[in-house]
Amino acid sequence: MESNINLLQGILLLLVMSVTAVILFRSFKLPPILGYLLVGALTSSNALGWLPENHSIDFMAEVGVVFLLFAIGLEFSFKQFLAMRNTILGLGSLQMLVSTLTGFLLLKFFNISWQGAVIAAGAMALSSTAIVVKQLTDQGELQARHGQLALGVLLFQDIAVVPFLIAIPLLSGNSGEDMNLLVMLLQGLVSILGLMLTVWLSNYLLRPLFKYIAETESVELFNITVLLVALTSAWITEALGLSLALGAFVAGMFLSETEYKHQIESEIRPFRDILMGLFFIIVGSKIDLAVIPQLWWPILLLVLSMTIVKATLIAGLTRLFTGELASSTRTGLVLAQGGEFGFALLALALSNQLLDESEVQAALAAVVISMALAPFIIRYNDKLTRKLVGAQYLKQRYKEAHTFSLEVKEIENHVIICGYRRVGQVLARLLQEQNIPYIGLELDPSIVSAAWDAGDKVYYADATRPEILIAAGLYRARMVVVTVVDPEIAKRITEAARKKQKSVPILVRIREEQAMQPLMDAGATEVLPEAIAASVMVTRRVLESLDLPNNEITEVVDRLRADGYRSLKSFFHGQEFNAPRRRTETFLHTVTIQEKDKAVGLMISDLRLEELNIRLKSLRRGDIRGDNPEPNMLIKAGDILVLERTTNQFQDIEKRLHGDAKEKDSSAEKSAKIQPSQS
Repeated sequence: MESNINLLQGILLLLVMSVTAVILFRSFKLPPILGYLLVGALTSSNALGWLPENHSIDFMAEVGVVFLLFAIGLEFSFKQFLAMRNTILGLGSLQMLVSTLTGFLLLKFFNISWQGAVIAAGAMALSSTAIVVKQLTDQGELQARHGQLALGVLLFQDIAVVPFLIAIPLLSGNSGEDMNLLVMLLQGLVSILGLMLTVWLSNYLLRPLFKYIAETESVELFNITVLLVALTSAWITEALGLSLALGAFVAGMFLSETEYKHQIESEIRPFRDILMGLFFIIVGSKIDLAVIPQLWWPILLLVLSMTIVKATLIAGLTRLFTGELASSTRTGLVLAQGGEFGFALLALALSNQLLDESEVQAALAAVVISMALAPFIIRYNDKLTRKLVGAQYLKQRYKEAHTFSLEVKEIENHVIICGYRRVGQVLARLLQEQNIPYIGLELDPSIVSAAWDAGDKVYYADATRPEILIAAGLYRARMVVVTVVDPEIAKRITEAARKKQKSVPILVRIREEQAMQPLMDAGATEVLPEAIAASVMVTRRVLESLDLPNNEITEVVDRLRADGYRSLKSFFHGQEFNAPRRRTETFLHTVTIQEKDKAVGLMISDLRLEELNIRLKSLRRGDIRGDNPEPNMLIKAGDILVLERTTNQFQDIEKRLHGDAKEKDSSAEKSAKIQPSQS
């Protein structure tokens, strides 16, 4: 019982410190990951000793990576995987081989045994899937060319851990009679065959399973099934000697092609975000702050090798594969750090006596420090690339844009569609029916290839780049429509378009309403959340069915648009008010004014509603309802006030409206002295 209390206290302490650190780092516009790493380093057994020594916490942290890769798999279809097989197998294998060899030569410089040097070099050749994927996702760069190249390399690294796990007992000489080379090779073959079987089962079982679950119309059952699938896939691949994250990625990848993708994505987000924070705390706890002064020289060399040397190697190999200088350099910078799976290899090497305690601590410290530097390097990878390759980078970017502009130079007075998935494709077909020219920009090569074969005017291009938008005819376009799912990418596209073209209309479609204001601030002419768009469409169809004239229907829709769809964002929530709510939604509340209420005889302005951040949406008197009543209108008994607020707390305004008789008489006397005009 006491151990459970200590564990709970430890977790509560971690939460308090994490909240404080993240708030502090965000206030200085620093990556929150650094806050988690700092908390881990300070609370570990090597420092303050506040982090509970409990393997269940380590496991929960690993589950965070599982959900992260599951979410990435949802954005990464199997067709995309096949299209990237050369990158994953070719570039990924070459990167592991060259990086491990380079690390081996460096470690031999410190007189480490060749067996230990092989394992430590392999550990440092790995990069952090968790940090790279999260940071690129936050920056909206995961679908960019360098993001896809980095993801391909990371996927191969997850698979490459297996040979090192097999090699450790062999190199230590502790493999035993039954652990000869043939047995180890057979285990590797079983792992590969098991992975292929997992892929096959995922392809044929997941869609029917989720179809059946969805038909039950049970949200609880749907959520449980999502957790079951993610964790089962992870468990299978771990049992095969592969990583937990790899199985989760495979499951997510096949679910990405189902109609349940977006619902699954929204359900796992809370688990992912919370557990990922815990994962980074555990990573930070691996470092022993006391060894840094003692081993600063080897740690410094190892950190430099995992950043500068590793970045250079990966950039060179990537350019060899792609011939692209800019994206190759950015890929190298993105992968210039150690990885979380390196901890497992180093720990296993220590237990098998391939490395001693000081060697492992130096390697661990270097890996954690490189991971702490990674968010900065990834955040500024574009600026660093500009500095490193200078004119060549800009020359390549504008050369690509120029080639693209030559292909579309004949198109004018057109619509630029940024994002060519479901919404973008539907819009393109409707524009085509009306003989309105358009150009689609998309970063999924499989979509571009299929759509191009079908005759659609869609190009593989990054719409966040201003020169690409200009090449697509931004200065002669009739409109820019942004349909990408990620709000951060939508914001970057909007900013790029508005910076270069002040007058072009920019319409942005988003899923979540909380992204509306940032997009409007970025220069969007109109932002249309899916829920509001559906409401407007239903309203139009209802009015058409009631045989209202088209000009009146248009007037209603225009009035909604002119008001920024404000009237559609507030509604009576009923029992849903305890559920998660979008920030831009507001609550409505009605108050009926009685004869003895304080508010009777007062003007609306006397209520000082703005002090309580409340808006009087409308006032109903008898059968007449008036929206946005005048401030000098007198309140009468029997009036029904419809109040609007961002929270569901209206007790304070009810007290001000009702009051008691003495307060009412005093307020009425005060109001009479003002001599308001009646309305």
